[in-house]
Amino acid sequence: MAKVKVSKADQTAIGKIKLGGSKSISNRVLIIQTLCEGSFEISNLSDSDDTNTLQSLLSSDSHELDAHHAGTTFRFLTSFLATREGENILTGSERMKERPIKALSEALIKMGADISYIGNDGYPPLKIGSPTRTLDRKIAVSANISSQYLSSLLLVGPTLPDGLELTLIGDLVSRPYLEMTLRIMEHFGVSHTWTGQTITVAPQKYIAKDFFVEADWSAASYYYIIAAFAKEVDITLTGLQEDSLQGDSAIATIGNSFGLKTAYADNSIRITKSGNPVDEFFEYDFINCPDIAQSVSTMAAGTGVSALFTGLQTLRIKETDRIAALKTELAKVHVWLSKLPAKFSKKTDVEYYMQEGNIDGDEMAPTFATYKDHRMAMAFGPLAQLFPIEIEEHMVVTKSYPKYWEDLERLGFVLELV
Repeated sequence: MAKVKVSKADQTAIGKIKLGGSKSISNRVLIIQTLCEGSFEISNLSDSDDTNTLQSLLSSDSHELDAHHAGTTFRFLTSFLATREGENILTGSERMKERPIKALSEALIKMGADISYIGNDGYPPLKIGSPTRTLDRKIAVSANISSQYLSSLLLVGPTLPDGLELTLIGDLVSRPYLEMTLRIMEHFGVSHTWTGQTITVAPQKYIAKDFFVEADWSAASYYYIIAAFAKEVDITLTGLQEDSLQGDSAIATIGNSFGLKTAYADNSIRITKSGNPVDEFFEYDFINCPDIAQSVSTMAAGTGVSALFTGLQTLRIKETDRIAALKTELAKVHVWLSKLPAKFSKKTDVEYYMQEGNIDGDEMAPTFATYKDHRMAMAFGPLAQLFPIEIEEHMVVTKSYPKYWEDLERLGFVLELV
């Protein structure tokens, strides 16, 4: 098993990093590019494995398409293929076959799509044929599922004969990702209305326009961890905007609670340190930005801040069960993440997690497992600023941020293959 030892000789964080394009934005724009009658250029497209996979599959002539570990790719292609003529097999890695797809596939089946399960009911792989009839315009879907299911439906909505009327049942999770989808669609000339719990997209054509992909705020979150641990901080990250499409830009506000300041310039940010963490206790609801939960968890652990987290429910169906993974790996450095009893809240459907403990690397470098999850590797990597660590399967980062370790070396981190 490939493993890397990571260390750092000092607690300074000074440098300039050019971040790659956002995977979330890139994948949405690639679907639109395929649906658009005209051609247009995409600048700063993500170089992540997920985006490369989607780009490859969209141009493939094969009837069996393998999305590997790419959840967004699989979900976006499910709706895309369901609205096309022809028959395809859509599959993925063993972990992908454990990630539910039923909420999306059943919605499409109700609309008139031809989708069946090759293996376990409600899970990949899928057999997707030509629509059995003109796809229905109206569909109601639970709002507390992954926003990727909803974005998948919305992206194909304007290309349907009668458009799409999507009604959300219950409380919406990850709303910024849905708003991101709609704002990108607007860039390409597609309008919508959002009244109450219903989003309506009339039948219309995407208009070809060149597009610049903003850098990835999820990737930026790892530099906020580094900054929080450092004594001297001056980090510039290029490609980011204050008026961002990405919900993960919330990391800049969260950074304030850890004594960090963010200054915005033209397509870049500068992170400096204003002092120690403002409070010894931090509370946050990640319902709108679940992809930075691991970053904030390790940030709190490394600064000795106790924390109360909510909005983690979608983490169980990611590349791994991220809640379980965090519990296991934090315990290696004497930090404890625990689910609080349901009676803690009058709203019994709200799950609270308490994180406590004083981080301790002991005399030996702790070894952290990644569970084939890119965000586990990148969230725990900055702990090397406190004490040497080892990361298993460290190149899993290529899923979203292939140059992660190279960029850490630019800030003075030292990597040694074990």
